[in-house]
Amino acid sequence: MDSRLSGLIEKLGTRHSLSRDEYAELLRLRDGDSARELASRAVELRQQIYGKRVFIRGLIELSNICKNDCLYCGIRRSNRSCRRYRLSPDQIIDCADEGYTLGFRTFVLQGGEDAFFTDEVLCSIISELKKRHPDCAVTLSLGERSRESYALLRKAGADRYLLRHETADRAHYEKLHPADMSFDNRLRCLNDLKELGYQVGCGFMVGSPYQTEAHIAADLKFIEEFKPEMCGIGPFIPHRDSPFRDCPAGSAELTCYLLSIIRLIHPPVLLPATTALGTIDPCGREKGILSGANVVMPNLSPADVRSKYELYNNKISSGEESAQHVSQLSRRMRSIGYELAADRGDFSGVSA
Repeated sequence: MDSRLSGLIEKLGTRHSLSRDEYAELLRLRDGDSARELASRAVELRQQIYGKRVFIRGLIELSNICKNDCLYCGIRRSNRSCRRYRLSPDQIIDCADEGYTLGFRTFVLQGGEDAFFTDEVLCSIISELKKRHPDCAVTLSLGERSRESYALLRKAGADRYLLRHETADRAHYEKLHPADMSFDNRLRCLNDLKELGYQVGCGFMVGSPYQTEAHIAADLKFIEEFKPEMCGIGPFIPHRDSPFRDCPAGSAELTCYLLSIIRLIHPPVLLPATTALGTIDPCGREKGILSGANVVMPNLSPADVRSKYELYNNKISSGEESAQHVSQLSRRMRSIGYELAADRGDFSGVSA
């Protein structure tokens, strides 16, 4: 391994911090040896904090109706080919009840920015979930809302909120989003969520259009400084009905490399091996766990709508991706030496 690369890995492993230029260099110089060394260190750190537990979250995709027109997304409002759906509050509760029976103790309510899901509707759903399952965590991933909205949802019982920052570079953000969306507002949302006491998740797409090593370096520095409790990254995969339909997909290899780096940046972070990683590589989930990830999110949504929540081409939604087949996922995790954990899997807050 290049001595400069070795020195950067050692510095990151001991200080959990690099400069933007150093992060960019860590990317530019990467090779097989550096990937193995980073993964080894990341796995060791994660095991010091969480052992060999992989936390499961039950994903409930509420709606694929969205007011936004993000250029990369299959459920963007301009996509007239999208088969739209919306779960009722009763359907959402039923999904969670089934998930509880299957052993899930965290529910992730995810969806497009659908005007039906007002504060009143969401607070009622969250309160009912907490009433039925007080030992469970409720995670929301419902996009940009006002501070007042976030405060009400938190008061109703929401524990966590996932909102990818997408990119830490303003100019890059503007290339990925329509003019009516704001980089500043995205950061405002993330800061509001932190201040309101949520466990917060940010993240970005690996290999998104126009992305450079400098952009990824900025993302890594943002994660270092923001210190999210969760961080979701996955390879960019184009959607056939988006403006980026002909752009190349991101890399599973680079995604895993970055998972290791993020673990070293922020050792206690809850780090998913995402659906996108499992979509682009049949063994992506396992590779993600072996690179430092420790969360998987099987799908609890009704079977007849799963294929409709297609953010990108060929998004997996069956087999081990289905919550009803969690035993298959458990066997796959055991095959690489890990065990699915049935508890809430809260952020430890403790660095190794």
